[in-house]
Amino acid sequence: MALPDAIFDRSEPPRLTPLGLDGMLVTFADELSDEANRAALAFRAEIEAQGWDGIEETATSLCSAFVSFDPVRLPPTDLQARLREILSARDWCAAELPASRTRWTIPASFEGDHAPQLADAAQLAGMSVEKAVREICAEPLRALALGYAPGQAYLGSLPDHWDLSRQRDLTPTVPEGAVVTAVRQVIVFATSGPTGWRQIGMTRFKGFRPDDRDKPITLAPGDEVQLRAVSAPELDRLADEPMAGATSEVIG
Repeated sequence: MALPDAIFDRSEPPRLTPLGLDGMLVTFADELSDEANRAALAFRAEIEAQGWDGIEETATSLCSAFVSFDPVRLPPTDLQARLREILSARDWCAAELPASRTRWTIPASFEGDHAPQLADAAQLAGMSVEKAVREICAEPLRALALGYAPGQAYLGSLPDHWDLSRQRDLTPTVPEGAVVTAVRQVIVFATSGPTGWRQIGMTRFKGFRPDDRDKPITLAPGDEVQLRAVSAPELDRLADEPMAGATSEVIG
């Protein structure tokens, strides 16, 4: 079944784009910004709150919200009309973040073998290692989006001087829990794997818990993470504690 050309929107953001026969992408910007990420999170929360019959799933990326729907119960032209109505109701880039998010405080070691590329990253950011660690831990970072691996969140955004490019060569592997940074973002790796980002620290935090049937993915888009610097021996001790010493509180 071919989609009518009229439903394709090629205007400036916010923009609706059909994805296949049963998906609609709402794009708020073509480049990442705090406002566009806020808009994507808030808009998705509004769609969830509407509870329309025919909506099967929603999700967000850095600057977009995705709506999966049943085209039999909710024809794409009807969905598009409803989405346009909600889009025009307010300035979504000025919207408040959704309520009932979670802020995690996660112990991290920035010492020795836990931080093999911290000195390199600090130099590129134009500061000492000590100042780099203070800046990384200074403020909570928002989970802008999840991707690459189950439960892996892209956290941001750091100040402009942390706009570091990826490495020229891949690091063959970093361990689960590794703290890496590039392009003003931080990732706590939810699994081991290769990366072009620089490892600057280590946690024992598990973003993916396949044995937890109720909540296998620990972080949700919009949650916040504040890293707390601890020594390497303390991090090892915390590994035996529930959640490896991480604590959480409801925010928003």
